[in-house]
Amino acid sequence: MKNLHIKNLVLAAMFLAIGIILPFFTGQIQLIGNMLLPMHIPVMLAGLICGWQYGLAVGFIMPLLRSVLFSMPPMYPGAVAMAFELATYGFVIGILYEKFYWHCIKALYKSLVASMVAGRIVWGIVMAFLLGVKGNAFTMKAFMAGAFLNAIPGIIIQLIIIPVIMVALKKAKVVPKQKKSAH
Repeated sequence: MKNLHIKNLVLAAMFLAIGIILPFFTGQIQLIGNMLLPMHIPVMLAGLICGWQYGLAVGFIMPLLRSVLFSMPPMYPGAVAMAFELATYGFVIGILYEKFYWHCIKALYKSLVASMVAGRIVWGIVMAFLLGVKGNAFTMKAFMAGAFLNAIPGIIIQLIIIPVIMVALKKAKVVPKQKKSAH
């Protein structure tokens, strides 16, 4: 049990590091980053592989740490809203995937899509709150553009690459196909 905790801690740190570095491949251009969503993939993988607790922690820390280190995304409101969004992705995908006995592709997609929707809703709520505090409006049009329309390329990438990675890890016997029996 202790070894599993250490393994998950090391993997979570690796996913955090990947999430810090991956946006450099988008050239630090916020528009491209908003379309390709490079920090989302390591957070979701952390939730799937390490569990919801690690996915939540990695998701919350990543955008805040990245903002402090590189000023991208900008801390307010971007990194703050993203912290809640990514934490939601890691939490939801991890908790849902954990509930399935068989960790098959169907269970993976159900968990993935649910986490994507939940994370975007949380992002919209947090953005509305943060902007409302400053007296600015966060319209439904801004929400739809930020959460879905501008993110279509990243959503497609996530729907392809996350299952491919998980299938490869299962074939390599890095992650189990099913939960261990309680008996």
